[in-house]
This record gives sequence, structure tokens and C-alpha cells, in this order.
Amino acid sequence: MIALIKKAIPRKIRSGIISALWKSQLWLSPSAKRPFSSGETSKAKSRREREGFFEKYCSGKGIDIGYGGDPVTSDCDVWDAEHGDAQTLPGVRDASYDFVYSSHTLEHMLDPSAAVQNWWRVLKPGGFLILYIPDRDLYEKKTTLPSRWNEDHKAFFLLERDEEPDTVGMMPMIHRVLSNFEIAYAKRCSEGHTINDPSVHSDGEYSIEAVVRKIR
Repeated sequence: MIALIKKAIPRKIRSGIISALWKSQLWLSPSAKRPFSSGETSKAKSRREREGFFEKYCSGKGIDIGYGGDPVTSDCDVWDAEHGDAQTLPGVRDASYDFVYSSHTLEHMLDPSAAVQNWWRVLKPGGFLILYIPDRDLYEKKTTLPSRWNEDHKAFFLLERDEEPDTVGMMPMIHRVLSNFEIAYAKRCSEGHTINDPSVHSDGEYSIEAVVRKIR
């Protein structure tokens, strides 16, 4: 794409365009940014295919925030540390996407509520916000920070309730910070999860999955 710009656009104006493209990098395909790395999104793929997840919630133009080399669809835009602050999504226009997906990223945000509000901001009316985050009792298997498994985790999450000092309730947070929405579903995902020993890293899925539709 850079080569095409250099051929088609005069030198005086093309440098600014190229600089902006490198800064955002959203025009690149996922594979052009990071090599594929199987993660939590890939782990959930077979379950989601059985449930019709992709047909129902991932149609149109989407963005995967915090994709880590494991995008939810092959053609979605992606955002990670190299693109800027995932909490604020600087430079991403309001109502830009038909679906906004994020897997195991919200727990790294300094202010999860602000992150959800900004991810909601870039979602089109009628679109879906898809949040996939580690469930405290399936993954952390403890009630207070720090995480045993990731020192960068800023909060723990449960589906239905807040629990001080460190646990955020997914559903209470959604109701606090969003408006004009409906819940498609919200559930714990534990397919393949067999390890309950708190001293051993969990296997299988150990996450909360919530799909929220932005009412037109």
C-alpha cells in the first residue's frame, strides 16, 4: 500500500499520509502486523462455531482490541499496544464498527469502565460489543490482587456481582456505564476446564463472555 501511495500521490502531501498510516496501522491485515499466535480467542472458536456466534455477532466491519496475534475473524481490523492506548482508542471515529470484540484485555485496563465506554463509542447503532474476560473463580482462583498468573492484571471479574476490593461484576458494570443497550447473552464459559487446584494454571476456557447490542 505504501508503494502505491508513493506512485500515485505527489511528494509534498504523501509523507503526511504515510506517517498517519504507520501510526494507526489499522489498514494492515492482522497477519501483516503480528505472526499468528493461538490464544484465548482460538480456544473458544469451536464452541462459538457450534453456537452460530460468528454469523450472529461478527458480521460487517469489526475491530479486535488487544488481539495479540489471534484475531476473532480473519478480516477484522485489529488494535494492540503498537497502535496506542486500548482504553481510549485515539483516532478511532465514533460509530465506526459493526462489532467490537475484545478478549482478555479489559483486565489490563487502568479503568475498565472507561475502556468499555470508549469501545462502545466506536460501535455503530445496531452493532455488538463482545467482551471475553477471565472469570475470577475459574482463572485466578483467589479473591484479591495480585494475579498469580499475570502481574499486569488490574482487576478481577465475576459475571453477576462486584466484590471489593478488586473484583468487578461484568453485568453491574455494563448497567452502570452504558445506555441504550440490550444483552444478547452473558455467561461463564468453562468448556474443557478441569483444573481447580489454585496452584496450577487452568486449562480449557475460564472466561466470562458477554455480547451487548447497541440499540438504534
